[in-house]
Amino acid sequence: MSDARDAARAIDALRRGWPVAVLDAAGAIRVLAIETADAPRLAAFDPTAEADLLISGARGATLKLANQRDAACPDLPVRVARMPWIDLSAAIALADPARDLLSPLQGPFRSTALGHVDAAAAALELARLAGLLPAFFLLEGREGAAAAVGIADLETYSDPGRLLIASRARLPVAAAEDAEIVAFRSAEDATEHVALVIGSPNGRPPLVRLHSECLTGDVLGSLKCDCGPQLQAALSEIRANGWGILLYLRQEGRGIGLVNKLRAYALQDQGFDTVDANLRLGFAIDARDFRVAARMLTLLGQDKIRLLTNNPAKVAALENAGIAVSDRVAHAMPPNPHNRAYLETKRDRTGHQL
Repeated sequence: MSDARDAARAIDALRRGWPVAVLDAAGAIRVLAIETADAPRLAAFDPTAEADLLISGARGATLKLANQRDAACPDLPVRVARMPWIDLSAAIALADPARDLLSPLQGPFRSTALGHVDAAAAALELARLAGLLPAFFLLEGREGAAAAVGIADLETYSDPGRLLIASRARLPVAAAEDAEIVAFRSAEDATEHVALVIGSPNGRPPLVRLHSECLTGDVLGSLKCDCGPQLQAALSEIRANGWGILLYLRQEGRGIGLVNKLRAYALQDQGFDTVDANLRLGFAIDARDFRVAARMLTLLGQDKIRLLTNNPAKVAALENAGIAVSDRVAHAMPPNPHNRAYLETKRDRTGHQL
């Protein structure tokens, strides 16, 4: 029987720099996240310095260890044979593509057979959920792991059906004084999503905006994206519509977390667009789970909506999860010199209808 608590323990262990065992039908592997490892932890995990490295297919393609088809599927794992010169510093440089210009990589690297593909892919997903780079030291077996997690445990943990309403209260905001805030969370995942319900039902489907958290844009006023202006414009449009819901999804950086988003920014400064930056880091182009939004709407009693978006993927994801989208309402912000290329990339490479 699966237990989402095992996945929660594994995510916490990875963030703390502790080894984790990931189990699949073929057995188990032990992994230590390169990002949170230090010399004593690595020595305790791998006293003979024989642990191989585990990276994503996208990072493997950058290092010429996987073909370009694998690069399109970042969750495909690649096992890199440990060479005598691959110490912790070399592993960190191998794991983080934002360092490629600062720490020219040694080599050549050599990929080797991986007998636990499912467990390795699950480890890469655990890294994303922990907000870490998808790169590990890898050993066979489960001895000495601080936590153990199975494939089914991770699937249960990621099931949005576990999300429940935790609290709600009246919250007057600048754009709408008649607003209510509703907080959602699950027992295992401490991430708290919120909905801002503006106005009262008027017989029409609510106008809904799915807004993914963006600390840099929403709070700090970053000009690299259009998130802040989108958020404020959405609140105004919902108010003008009479009633609607803003879903604020805690999926920073398209689901890769704040720290990894900043790494993507560093890669963009090196000339990569937002799509290639995510892929070079070893993540999907968009790792967000919009089933979370569908669950929130269901808990709010809404199964038919008008959606304020330029992203057809949001429409498809909601409809696949049982939410009828009667109308897609365009939601485009004017570009500025800092985000023009970003907006063009969304249009040209991710299908946004700007």
